[in-house]
Amino acid sequence: MNSQQCMNEVLSCELVAMADEDFAVRDELVADGSLAIHGYHPRMEAVHKKNAARLAAIIEQHGWPIISLVGEKGAWAAWLIAQHDIGEPAFMRQCLALLKRAAENKEIEPWQVAMMEDRIRIFEGKQQVYGTQFEPNAQGEFVPYPIEDLAGVNERRLEVGLNTLEERAAEMNAQRASENVPMPPDAETQYLKWVYAVGWRS
Repeated sequence: MNSQQCMNEVLSCELVAMADEDFAVRDELVADGSLAIHGYHPRMEAVHKKNAARLAAIIEQHGWPIISLVGEKGAWAAWLIAQHDIGEPAFMRQCLALLKRAAENKEIEPWQVAMMEDRIRIFEGKQQVYGTQFEPNAQGEFVPYPIEDLAGVNERRLEVGLNTLEERAAEMNAQRASENVPMPPDAETQYLKWVYAVGWRS
């Protein structure tokens, strides 16, 4: 194994370990019932910011972690870290631009661009394009945030490697039922206060 291959493996393992920590902390907070009590949980936020800071350093040195550099798992982990760094709008927008460039060169999976673009649009108060972002309705079931050109959404989803909107909704609600994460009664107020406080909207 040459030094380049070794470096790639090390980077890939580091990125995957960061993603694993993200999921592990979330699972702990789901298990103890504290994940959604106070909006964006401080412990979850701390993990997201720490991981994003390391990802930013990796980008500075290597560029976006594409599949040829860190493998499919490493590239997926890099996307996840960026996707979860919701409290830093400038960095998330930077990552979207890098993802778009990488997708044009077929160096990442195109659905990663779709999911990040939708998340940013929702935080900015716009309609999403691919229907990847969901919110609870009055009955507590997950439904997609408003979608631009709803009639064509499944075609767009399939083009980037996503399943249909109906299939994704079923998956989201199955996860909701298994986790049973309570939503605070003032969740919408907390959310709006947060998007303005961190700079998604002005």
